[in-house]
Amino acid sequence: MNGQAFSLNEPSWSPAEKKIARKAFDQALTRQCGAIAAKAKTMMMAASTPQDLWEIHDYLSEQRRIVDQSYDYRYSVLLTVFASLLSKGWLTLADLAGLHEDKLKKIDELAKFGSKPAYWHG
Repeated sequence: MNGQAFSLNEPSWSPAEKKIARKAFDQALTRQCGAIAAKAKTMMMAASTPQDLWEIHDYLSEQRRIVDQSYDYRYSVLLTVFASLLSKGWLTLADLAGLHEDKLKKIDELAKFGSKPAYWHG
């Protein structure tokens, strides 16, 4: 890419890569929230008892916890976040096209191992 030095420990992000990363991050979040909304709508349509409502509440609460733990836009952890989203199907390598080749390789390798960020609590 632009001849910039690259370290997997502390990767640097060019302005172009930052735009690509932000777009991919937002796309993954939109996809995941869309899937959550679709399931919640299906659950609402089928709800017929008070217990059904609490189950919907529990589902949404759990999904919020998962989303809150999955999405961290700090550049120091973004490769691992992308790997986790890739392994879960919320992100594709095509979404990340334009990132430095070494970043893409690291994301792909981590995703193959079902990577979760080191700070992951789930």
